[in-house]
Amino acid sequence: MKDKPKATSKIPKISIFILAFIFFISFFGSYIYSVDAYTLSSSMILLPPSLEHFLGTDRLGRDILARLLEGGKISLTIGVGSAFIASLIGLIYGSMAGYFRGLFDKSFIVVVDLFLTFPTFFLLLALVSYVNASAWVLIIIISITGWMTTARLIRSESFSITSKPYIKILNIAKVSKMKILFKYYAPILAPIYFVSFTFGVGGAILAESGLSFLGLGIVAPQMSWGTILSGGKDVVEIAWWVSFFPGLMIFLVTFSLINISNYLQQLTNKKQIQN
Repeated sequence: MKDKPKATSKIPKISIFILAFIFFISFFGSYIYSVDAYTLSSSMILLPPSLEHFLGTDRLGRDILARLLEGGKISLTIGVGSAFIASLIGLIYGSMAGYFRGLFDKSFIVVVDLFLTFPTFFLLLALVSYVNASAWVLIIIISITGWMTTARLIRSESFSITSKPYIKILNIAKVSKMKILFKYYAPILAPIYFVSFTFGVGGAILAESGLSFLGLGIVAPQMSWGTILSGGKDVVEIAWWVSFFPGLMIFLVTFSLINISNYLQQLTNKKQIQN
């Protein structure tokens, strides 16, 4: 008898709730908590969390909670935008390499190996150092440096699909190549895309935070969780809350996305076993 596949773990409801809550308060929280994130106050410098300032203030007297809500818009936009573009590039390039093979696949290997020759974060640093960073610039740069892993996974799966008998029959029947890719490849490759996307969001947020921590990310007056975290590094011994709360937001988003990604991966594996 064949061994039964292991049961898929339960839906990570807590992670989904945390992620949905953070997205909601980041984009709509300012309508509820109307404190200005840019207001300076010399009389409120480095105040600890209290009923007046729930998460305390920074060294310029600005409300940390208001800044987290404002910075969340930038961090989440960069994370989602970068992951979407990078995963889409990987999906298109990887599926085409696995389907067309030949010269197209050889060029794919050369390009991917060329990008992987350089450590991703150092490649990010090199690109950012030549341009003025903004949300859209960071989305493009992180996308350019983050599509390779997805593309390789998609290419590997596409090779397997291309060897299927029905794909060979469709090619012999001279069915449009674009129709084959969209109708027969896309549904099978979609789970890999969504897994890569969820991992990519967390990776992009961490990349932006790392750049901002080094002073190469979002430029003032714009802010992100990374810039807020960076702003508290010099006062961390006397005002832990300045760095703690943006770091907590980054952790919660990344941890929740990892749990969701693991669940999607298990669903994909279960589907492959059943097939």
